[in-house]
Amino acid sequence: MTNTRKTAEKATEKTTATTASDKTKAEGFTAEERSAMKERAKEVKASARRGSRAEKAAEEEAAVVAKIAEMQDSDRDMAERIHAVVKESAPELAPKLWYGMPAYAKDGKVVCFFQSAQKFNARYATFGFNDVANLDDGTMWPAAYALKELTAADEARIAELVKKAVS
Repeated sequence: MTNTRKTAEKATEKTTATTASDKTKAEGFTAEERSAMKERAKEVKASARRGSRAEKAAEEEAAVVAKIAEMQDSDRDMAERIHAVVKESAPELAPKLWYGMPAYAKDGKVVCFFQSAQKFNARYATFGFNDVANLDDGTMWPAAYALKELTAADEARIAELVKKAVS
């Protein structure tokens, strides 16, 4: 056998081994998690496109509104109301998609987000905050809230939390 042929066979074996190894690693994620990662990759790619800041902001908000429109009824209703509450409470937050979820960022960093129940086949939706949110309260505080429905009192609490998060 020639050296070229041996090299080609080794490369094929190496590629096959790598592919098998990659499949094993991928099995550690659920289909929903893999989907969320793919959505995040698309979001990063879309944000890298050129255009004015205003154009990008308008595109990102339109993407959030479109994603909310795709949700199931109860999640969609909550997401629409949360979107309105966040925009009213903290107009400095920019709506954007984050792992395929509506999120709200300040200076490019996600402060809070809504995750529909259907996203990961959960029994409730979630409204959460990332570590850039100014919600510190002693040595322990909630960073996410389960939502089965959204009352006026819940909306007021979310508005209060969002205002504090960006303060």
